[in-house]
Amino acid sequence: MTSPSRTLYRKLVDSHTVAVLDEQHVLLFCDLHLMNEYTSPQAFAGLHEKGRGVPMPGRNVAVVSHIIPTHPGLLRVITDPPSALQASNLARNCERHHIPLFDTNDRLQGIEHVVAPEHGMIRPGMVVICGDSHTTTYGALGALGFGIGTSEVEHVLATQTLVYRLAQDMRVRVDGELPAGTTAKDLILSIIGQIGAQGARGFVVEFCGSAINALSVEARFTLCNMAVEAGARGALIAPDARAIDYVLKRATDIDAELRPAALEQWAALHSDADAVFAVEYRFDATQVAPQVTWGTSPDQVIAINGQVPHPERQADGPQRRSTEQALRYTGLSAGAPLEGVPVQHVFIGSCTNGRIEDLRAVAAVVRGRQVAQGVRAMVVPGSGAVKRQAEAEGIAALLTAAGFEWRNPGCSMCLAMNDDVLAPGQRCASTTNRNFEGRQGRGAITHLMSPAMAAAAAVTGTITDVRRLEVLHG
Repeated sequence: MTSPSRTLYRKLVDSHTVAVLDEQHVLLFCDLHLMNEYTSPQAFAGLHEKGRGVPMPGRNVAVVSHIIPTHPGLLRVITDPPSALQASNLARNCERHHIPLFDTNDRLQGIEHVVAPEHGMIRPGMVVICGDSHTTTYGALGALGFGIGTSEVEHVLATQTLVYRLAQDMRVRVDGELPAGTTAKDLILSIIGQIGAQGARGFVVEFCGSAINALSVEARFTLCNMAVEAGARGALIAPDARAIDYVLKRATDIDAELRPAALEQWAALHSDADAVFAVEYRFDATQVAPQVTWGTSPDQVIAINGQVPHPERQADGPQRRSTEQALRYTGLSAGAPLEGVPVQHVFIGSCTNGRIEDLRAVAAVVRGRQVAQGVRAMVVPGSGAVKRQAEAEGIAALLTAAGFEWRNPGCSMCLAMNDDVLAPGQRCASTTNRNFEGRQGRGAITHLMSPAMAAAAAVTGTITDVRRLEVLHG
């Protein structure tokens, strides 16, 4: 009797199911648990109150990233007392339980979702969890990654398992070639704009198609990272030769003896040909233009040559009211173009777009140009490794000569949890993943876009179609 056809998502869940609890829940084994400084303190406190330890410390890794200052300098000091306490508590808890930690001044420190894959911690077929919603990033390597809450962090630390509610399957096929000047960031913003911020709620999304196959691994990280902005509980791309090569170059423990077994296992990590998905979408990559958000949700997005929507042309209801509120907050006018809107700040970084390929794209736009007068432009590498590579390639020197601030790695201005905060009313061209009200500072206005588009805004002083600029690669 042949086994029923399964999606990649179900294969990953089935291979990690310790016990079936009921029709909707399983006890799931977690290969790797990533922690940060702000979602772990209560979890450790709960462990200690119950007198429990961490039985598998090697399957847990901690990173200080959200609260860390990114000011240039060799030594970093967290001066905010509550933040400093979070960092010191994490260090103390990791030492007590023998959990590896990328601490404040670790030369490899960075954003957890950049650090983990670049050091070979993420492999195809794994289940990876973290107290951060953008753990979906790891689907780019064929790993099931998703965010969890603080109470679940405690359960994972104590048992290395999680009571997991099953998701539904969604397939998003994207065929065709992305036009010049567009990127994976533009593609995922376009998809979110079409299906909505709740369009994938309750689903794990599998991306496939010729356009997905053509993406670099770092571009796939961007795609999977932002799938959560459509409400997805996970995002997956079946691992191909490009993804496997990325992993093998970094996972040095997979030696010649272990490699054949790993390759055999990874070869089965794909949806069966006749697997059934609850929902399927198809998109044409050739129709994607550079995207910019106009509102206060990632799905409030238009092509750079589009116009801000008219609320009165929408049916009366939540969407119309949301549009009206977003326009009040951003100060934009219905029917107006986004191109030409002045910006006071440009932020390039985050777990969405803080990798070396992103910084190379920025350098290509900036080369031969200067940051526009009146604009503060910051570049924050996603990790210490990315920072050193960009410095070795001359990217850092090019950007600083052009007037950019070259910072230390961390989450930085992606969210206002550190001292990189926008002032009220400042408008920022940002490569981050969320443009919620106050996300980068109380009263600040965020426009999400690709690194190349953010670079174009930096050198022109306005939201600008990067396709209008000559891009010079080194």
